[in-house]
Amino acid sequence: MPTLDQAGTFPLGGRTVKRLGYGAMQLAGPGVFGPPKDRKAALAVLREAVASGVNHIDTSDYYGPHVTNQIIREALHPYPGDLVIVTKIGARRGADKSWIPAFSAEELTKAVHDNLRNLGIDAIDVVNLRAMFDTHGPAEGSLEAPLTVLADLQRQGLVRHIGLSNVTAKQIADGRKIAKIVCVQNMYNVAQRNDDKLIDDLAKAGTAYVPFFPLGGFTPLQSSTLNDVAKKLGATPMQVALAWLLRRSPNILLIPGTSSVAHLRENLAAGELTLPDDAIKALDDVASTAAPVH
Repeated sequence: MPTLDQAGTFPLGGRTVKRLGYGAMQLAGPGVFGPPKDRKAALAVLREAVASGVNHIDTSDYYGPHVTNQIIREALHPYPGDLVIVTKIGARRGADKSWIPAFSAEELTKAVHDNLRNLGIDAIDVVNLRAMFDTHGPAEGSLEAPLTVLADLQRQGLVRHIGLSNVTAKQIADGRKIAKIVCVQNMYNVAQRNDDKLIDDLAKAGTAYVPFFPLGGFTPLQSSTLNDVAKKLGATPMQVALAWLLRRSPNILLIPGTSSVAHLRENLAAGELTLPDDAIKALDDVASTAAPVH
């Protein structure tokens, strides 16, 4: 069983979590919609993650919808005392599996209560407000109204801490005028590095950065360099991608997702992977040569 100690820890929402966590998105059905093909396997992955030392799980009630949170509750409730569950609001799912902005006060309030009910908790550790001005990446737009609603839910005791997802540096700065922002969750990987400066700025402020899609997500990252490094090290491309992210900055928290116990173990083993200097240089250079992923 891999140990997560080598990857280190970082503060998140007033707690300290291990930098290798778990993202629950893949526990839902195809297209992150409907139930999984194998519910027992989904339960097993969650239990294995916690047994391996994971104490940071990322989820959302719009995964499924409702599916992943219900599986998390079945697998892990009552939750370990050190477990930090982070969820997202700001979207809902259409019957056609589409992702629809859900920014009204009523929708945001309902989303928080849905998460509470399906997770079986009285307060959510961290809620990320996901900006939906552009589903493909951060785009400018005011988050004042929805963030004010979320801050009010925090004052009511339903939300302990607030984060932001799919956002720009300006939106983070504006958001800090309304509430303390404990984490930022954006797409970032060895090839998609638009947030380089943002990550460094957040690190100086002691704010966690949680990259998603370490291999490109729905548009898989095609990188011969990544594959070559993995082959030379006897590792998987995902392990190399995760190890590079861990080395990139101490405030980066990882949430690789999988519906397989075997893949979970492989992902967590990335915390023990040491990248030699030549591999680091080759990977650092990927961003300048990779074709853009849309």
